[in-house]
Amino acid sequence: MQSQSAQWDTDVVVAGAGPAGLMLAAELRLAGAGVVVLEQEDRPTAESRGMGFTARTLEVFDQRGLLPRFGELNRSPGGHFGSVPVDFAVGDGRHASVTGISQARTVVALGEWAAELGADIRRGHRLTRFTDSGDGVEVWAEGPDGEVRLAAPYLVGCDGGRSVVRRTGGFEFPGTDATAELLLADVRDLQLPPKWSGERRPGGMLLAAPLGNGMTRVVVSEHGRAPLVRTGPPAFSEVAEAWKRVSGDDISGATPAWVSSFGDAARQASEYRRGRVLLAGDAAHVHLPASGQGMNVSIQDAVNLGWKLGAVVNGRAPEALLDTYHSERHPVGAELLRNTRAQATLFLGGPEMQPLRDVLTEVFRGEEAALVLSGLVSGLEIRYDVGSEGHPLLGRRLPDVQLVLDDGEKTRSTRLLHPARGVLLSLGSDPEPARIAARWAPHVDIRSAGLADAAPADGETVDAEAVLVRPDGYVAWVAGSGSLDTALHRHFGEPTG
Repeated sequence: MQSQSAQWDTDVVVAGAGPAGLMLAAELRLAGAGVVVLEQEDRPTAESRGMGFTARTLEVFDQRGLLPRFGELNRSPGGHFGSVPVDFAVGDGRHASVTGISQARTVVALGEWAAELGADIRRGHRLTRFTDSGDGVEVWAEGPDGEVRLAAPYLVGCDGGRSVVRRTGGFEFPGTDATAELLLADVRDLQLPPKWSGERRPGGMLLAAPLGNGMTRVVVSEHGRAPLVRTGPPAFSEVAEAWKRVSGDDISGATPAWVSSFGDAARQASEYRRGRVLLAGDAAHVHLPASGQGMNVSIQDAVNLGWKLGAVVNGRAPEALLDTYHSERHPVGAELLRNTRAQATLFLGGPEMQPLRDVLTEVFRGEEAALVLSGLVSGLEIRYDVGSEGHPLLGRRLPDVQLVLDDGEKTRSTRLLHPARGVLLSLGSDPEPARIAARWAPHVDIRSAGLADAAPADGETVDAEAVLVRPDGYVAWVAGSGSLDTALHRHFGEPTG
């Protein structure tokens, strides 16, 4: 699993060792590509804005066998949309998210996994500049021992909202600037009643969330206070003073572990790829961190990109496959900005927004509305254009169903994706799909199985004789809907046999 050409130092350089960069590095290694990750910080951060996983991210981790690395997982039955309560466990409960897993813990788990797979993660290396010659990219970084130069076919910026890759690469980043600032602190030695979805006072908004191990997260925003231009985090005294102005309570005696600030800026790169340079995660989209979507969408960006970029650098797929990264993930990012902007209006608005909140509280109690909102936030309702139509599963995630393989072994559909290869899942008696897919071995696994429960309680099933599943878990072809040969060429390039 080495670089394909002696002229390159590696196949892909990734800037940033956050959740997106580390997930991408691991996916690239699974796809057979060499990868160097450049991270300016010396060690993984202990700071965590993200505090859990949406339902789709849970499935993505399950597809790679990662869930045991996070220990016990607790699904949250509640939730809110812009501070208006929503039951995200509505119906069968599969849209519910997991809470209590910090972003810092996620970074450690993903970093260990990527390193085990052979990713070269270089901490203390700050990317300073790069050039794209059209045939490859030259990257320069400042490291502990001076300047480092790397040459690779591709560079991916996963370096956050202030992305050097995005700015240096000339990517347009349209959107809106922040209109409000929220101060955040994770503190010890503080007893406060939980305010999970925020509590409004005449002067602003307060949020308090217990994080476990004696830690509490407090967030405060003051109405009418313009965001400051900061070069570093605020002092905890600033958070405590704002909290007292809004609530009247004194929290200055708490012990801060981490202090930060954020706003409601909403911007998205106009394109996720320019030549040999691509963007993923916060480098591609910034927004108010609402409903825990930011880290989760970033991880899913990486999973969409990883198998495609790996196939291209190893010559298994045409470069045009990379264009589907933008065409599939850019609409997801646009929807992310749309719903977080809506949530910002509800969450940060003053008393003039209360009548709307009251009305929406009643509306969101309805199951239909709750399902729509939970689908937006969970990521389970994403549908990609995979080049053909005609079946409800096309372009959607493969449901997590129980299977009985042809040798009698029982398994779940997510386990078939652990190797990060394509899967031709045959659920009927027609041998033709398996015969066609065999020409793409070993990049497409062929599995024959039956459904352990044709009518599961949650209503999710695979109503098809055969399906072709991409490495990221999305269905690229269904028997009776278009040509399997065409779908295999589109997603896996030329056959190998």
